[in-house]
Amino acid sequence: EVRLKESGGNSVQPGGSLRLSCTASGFAYVGFDTYAMSWVRQAPGKGVEWVAGIAKGSGPNPAYASAVKGRFVISRDNSKNELYLQMNNLKPEDSATYYCSTGFTGAGSRGPGTRVTVSS
Repeated sequence: EVRLKESGGNSVQPGGSLRLSCTASGFAYVGFDTYAMSWVRQAPGKGVEWVAGIAKGSGPNPAYASAVKGRFVISRDNSKNELYLQMNNLKPEDSATYYCSTGFTGAGSRGPGTRVTVSS
């Protein structure tokens, strides 16, 4: 069973940056590099929103939600079983709990999440 654990959430001012990390473990038969991965987020009182996805392997052609395109960058380090989300020029509407997920669309297993608050 794949287990995911997010970290890096914090409180920042608008315009600031954060880097989220997701450490994956529990691979019994196939490795982390065989999984497409994604980030999703959920703001209080709102539904889950897909943020970004990255393909398996070297992760070519990552995709982003229009709300974060040009500000966020998803990447992965298969040697460390880690997924990242570099978030720049953060806005108050980016405030949410962020989850990493297996699968490109965020429909797979998720971790417990890490909280991001953007406020002045």
